Amino acid sequence: MSELLVLKWVHILAMVYWLGGEWGVFQTSYKVINRSLSLDERRRHMDTAYKIDILARTGIILLLPLGLHMGVLWTIVPRWPGFIPLVWILTAAWLALCWAAFFYRETDRGIRLTKIDEAIRFVLIPLLVIVSISSLLGHGPFKAGPGMNWYSWKVLIYAGMLVIGLKLRFIMREWTVMFRRLDAEGSNPEVEGRLERSIRVGRTLAYFYWVGIASVCFLGTVKPV
Repeated sequence: MSELLVLKWVHILAMVYWLGGEWGVFQTSYKVINRSLSLDERRRHMDTAYKIDILARTGIILLLPLGLHMGVLWTIVPRWPGFIPLVWILTAAWLALCWAAFFYRETDRGIRLTKIDEAIRFVLIPLLVIVSISSLLGHGPFKAGPGMNWYSWKVLIYAGMLVIGLKLRFIMREWTVMFRRLDAEGSNPEVEGRLERSIRVGRTLAYFYWVGIASVCFLGTVKPV
């Protein structure tokens, strides 16, 4: 069985969970901010959104090591000694952090873990942008040129999707904080207003998110540049 074909298969699954998960959270958010529902009912919908979203988050994280691993096999990414094992070890640690934040999501520990997860993205996003632009300009580390630029463009768009995803993570973290205030204070117009504003922003970003995901899929499949 070809190593590359197995990686492609897992890569497709990760993309499916990413796209499908974001659609599920998008639809569930309508119930989360519906003031006509009881707080318990809204909280159940929020819990459902988190359970859907964790699969999308897992897919997003897995796409990076899968893409780098395939890039090495395509000889677009340099075959540095120990690079791929290191990438997978760091990915395993990141996934463990992500899932720990999910399991503790209703607690202060969960919020702290989520902030650490977000901090990783603040480092990773600029790194991916710099590396992809440098490669497109012919300075490496990825090979570039006719028929190979698609890889660097894909990494660059992926970094852009991580930016949008980071904002959506902020919104979901705010859900937890705001619902804790609703539990303590009861119905609160200020809190309800913040929830509605943040989710309106999130829904607008979601459309750009889906276009970006579709673009990443197109570049990886068609390889037009």
